Amino acid sequence: MAFNFGAPSGTSGTAAATAAPAGGFGGFGTTSTTAGSAFSFSAPTNTGTTALGGLFSQPTQAPTQSNQLINTASALSAPTLLGDERDAILAKWNQLQAFWGTGKGYFNNNIPPVEFTQENPFCRFKAVGYSCMPSNKDEDGLVVLVFNKKETEIRSQQQQLVESLHKVLGGNQTLTVNVEGTKTLPDDQTEVVIYVVERSPNGTSRRVPATTLYAHFEQANIKTQLQQLGVTLSMTRTELSPAQIKQLLQNPPAGVDPIIWEQAKVDNPDSEKLIPVPMVGFKELLRRLKVQDQMTKQHQTRLDIISEDISELQKNQTTSVAKIAQYKRKLMDLSHRTLQVLIKQEIQRKSGYAIQADEEQLRVQLDTIQGELNAPTQFKGRLNELMSQIRMQNHFGAVRSEERYYIDADLLREIKQHLKQQQEGLSHLISIIKDDLEDIKLVEHGLNEPIHIRGGVFS
Repeated sequence: MAFNFGAPSGTSGTAAATAAPAGGFGGFGTTSTTAGSAFSFSAPTNTGTTALGGLFSQPTQAPTQSNQLINTASALSAPTLLGDERDAILAKWNQLQAFWGTGKGYFNNNIPPVEFTQENPFCRFKAVGYSCMPSNKDEDGLVVLVFNKKETEIRSQQQQLVESLHKVLGGNQTLTVNVEGTKTLPDDQTEVVIYVVERSPNGTSRRVPATTLYAHFEQANIKTQLQQLGVTLSMTRTELSPAQIKQLLQNPPAGVDPIIWEQAKVDNPDSEKLIPVPMVGFKELLRRLKVQDQMTKQHQTRLDIISEDISELQKNQTTSVAKIAQYKRKLMDLSHRTLQVLIKQEIQRKSGYAIQADEEQLRVQLDTIQGELNAPTQFKGRLNELMSQIRMQNHFGAVRSEERYYIDADLLREIKQHLKQQQEGLSHLISIIKDDLEDIKLVEHGLNEPIHIRGGVFS
């Protein structure tokens, strides 16, 4: 039996359908099937009005009798129960009960009292909200079963649930019960969405329409069996036809002021996806509040999961970026090694051959470019000067911001090289000056010698 909760089932569809349930789960496996409950979808009976789903279904209202209106008006305005001034007090009490939506309005000794419910037009505790319209087709066969059990209990007894539902369907071997999904509801209830697949003798299969399956579940004996399984509500999950939507919008629900209903239709934020629904009494308001709180928790859980996924993706991205940078460096290194291999291979291939004319021309061009780049007043010198200025400015800015002196290693080497060249130039200049001084001293010494000595030397 197919029952997909996210965990694979070890039994086949037929075996699971025919196996005896293991009991437990508040009556699962103990439901008895009566004779004549065989389930066939070949010719579904027309059940007339089916549930439109959840909040969209409205109870059928009996035609309002004129005497009921007269009795209500008499109870609220002119009761004649006591025949004195106390009838005025009774009228106010009846009005209070009508506003509250509960109680009985006594107004005449010979006529039964009026029952005040929250659907009466005078009840003040009413509002209009909006609900999403389902988008599934009737052919999808989705039917919602609300269990008065926790979701963990439903999941732990999933096989017994499938088998019990299959028995409710008459144990027909051509039918397979499948679970579309589950959702936690307030007050420890669980929503289970199911669909049934019917297999024909020729091997084809189809989903049983949702309205047909729902009509079967609404039969008196079948409904009793579902209640024994813990089902409190069943409804179809199918989209509303344009005619149904038009009928719902044109006819205000029981006890809702037509003016308020018209204003709710005007204020609908998305008439394509939302439909106004009445909220009568505090119980309905509390129920919607619990459902909204439950959905908020589910959304927050989903957001937490998405946030964790994003964090994991960010970590993976950081790792990937680092690996990409590593692979780029490795690729660059391999490219250089490949280029060296190609150069050596080309040298060996050209070994013993004279330099060709195009190679000589290329060598001359390369020498010319190299010479221009190495010229002190050309590109290289200017680039070095600009780089030195930029680095000096950067380091001066860093010194101002950090209030400490620091020189880059490359800049320090350049400064040392420059100072070394200046020192070598000065040393060379000093050496020349010393030689010149020695020559000058020799000249002075020669000029200061006695003339007779010089004469004797030249005689």
